[in-house]
Amino acid sequence: MSKASTWSGVFPAATTQFDQRLEVDLEATRNVQKSLLQAGAHGLVLMGTVGEGNSLSADEKRSVLRGAVELSEERVPVIAGVSELTTAAAVRFARDAERIGAAGLMLLPAMAYVPTPAELEYHFRTVAAATELPIMLYNNPPAYRVNIDLATLARLAVVPNIVAIKESAPDPRRFTDLINAFGDRFALFAGLDDVAFEALVLGAKGWVSGLANAFPAESLALYDAIIEGDLKRARRLYRWFMPLLHLDAEHDLVQSIKLVEQIVGRGSERVRPPRLPLAGERRASVIAMVERALATRPL
Repeated sequence: MSKASTWSGVFPAATTQFDQRLEVDLEATRNVQKSLLQAGAHGLVLMGTVGEGNSLSADEKRSVLRGAVELSEERVPVIAGVSELTTAAAVRFARDAERIGAAGLMLLPAMAYVPTPAELEYHFRTVAAATELPIMLYNNPPAYRVNIDLATLARLAVVPNIVAIKESAPDPRRFTDLINAFGDRFALFAGLDDVAFEALVLGAKGWVSGLANAFPAESLALYDAIIEGDLKRARRLYRWFMPLLHLDAEHDLVQSIKLVEQIVGRGSERVRPPRLPLAGERRASVIAMVERALATRPL
């Protein structure tokens, strides 16, 4: 747990790369991870929403994680997303992730089923009890139709290896409510790119970022400016970045982020069905957005 207490900074939600047959391209995936580490990422989060964890088989998840752990050589924490249909499957993956060498887990509610608060608490407690790894809970009500309310978090606060929360509720007031309720019991991370400034200013320790896949330098510069108290510079970076950051809050965030990644030469836009690459007006609008950003790039 001691290492988890130092989790802070920009943790890209790294993409999973696919070849032309839509099989996992482990080499390309490792290249994405390597480039993010070389850019100075403070950690990596794998196989969450942006990493298309729910589109991967059990074996693929373990292969992607194994590659990242080998690549990182424990220089930064590699956190594995745990996103399964059942609690038993989540337990199996949590135990395997610990054996593979993950530094921690990002634990989601069980997929598809919308639980009661008691069921949600049971899922989190059961997975936490199955591993000694530190756990970041992932709260994303818009995407997963589940909100981890303060009462549930209060009951989970006694679970020692639940140490952090990735907060993707779109209302930044949530960060102040969490700090008022729990102090520094949980390390808070911004989970939506377009509230990252607000979250970090309000006391979040880090940012799990989708657009950092394509613009790691700007993401790190924004984080550094806020931490250093240079809010004038931070506002300038954030205003430049905001049109792209909004993509992270849309239903097609994975396709959009991977298209941006491809345009800047850092990955491929290939996604697994039922997702399909962007097309038509949506595709054209994202391309135009990226071109404007590149033409006015602040760094």
